[in-house]
Formats: sequence, C-alpha cells, structure tokens
Amino acid sequence: MRIGELARRTGVSERSLRYYEERGLLRPRRRPSGYRVYVESDVDTVRHVRILLAAGLSTTLIAEVLPCMVEIEAGAGLAPSCPELVPHLDKERARITAAIDELTSARTLLDAVITATPDGDTEYQAWAAAAG
Repeated sequence: MRIGELARRTGVSERSLRYYEERGLLRPRRRPSGYRVYVESDVDTVRHVRILLAAGLSTTLIAEVLPCMVEIEAGAGLAPSCPELVPHLDKERARITAAIDELTSARTLLDAVITATPDGDTEYQAWAAAAG
C-alpha cells in the first residue's frame, strides 16, 4: 500500500508517517520510482507508535522499545516482551511523574495569583490604596 492508504487507514498524516520513517519507526520498501510501499503489519506498527507517543515516550525511545513490544488482547494495549525494557520504562514514568508534579505546583501558584487578584476596578483601587 502507498503512504496515502496507510494514512487513511491509521488516521495519521502523511507528514507524520514520513517522520516516523525518518526516526526509524517505519521501514517501507521503495519502488524504483521512489514511492514508499507499506505492508499490512505497518498499520499495527503505526498504531503501536501512537500508543507509545500517547504514553509520553520520545520517538528515540520508541525506536529502541518498539521491536520488543507485543500487543495484549487486540487493542487493549502493549507490553514489553523483553524484561530488560522495564527499567527504561520505569525511568520514563518517573520523568513524567516529575513533570506532573512541577505542573501541579505551577497550577497551585497560579491559582493563588488568580485568587489574590481583586475583582473589578473599584475593588482594585481599594486594594491598591491599601497596598500602598
């Protein structure tokens, strides 16, 4: 199948599919004309890439782990078939958790700023006068 068909079947743009190829996530054959030729299993590969991207993994890490990922129950998710991947996935989980913690702190600070902001011009003038 050609890139347009793969894009249609996966709901992923042709541009993204080219990027996946550039990153080593897809390896289509090339016709003498230069056209990419995808096989049926590439549909699953693109789906797996999308799951791993949604899980917060970089394309660099996906290129490393993708060959060892297996589907658990049709469409239910992925699992590593190589136990040595688990520490890498744990590290990524810790990175994501730290990012969530930082964003939660930022939201809390922003909430405090918003709550401290007086409503309307009259209240602002009173607040500004009291603040000195």
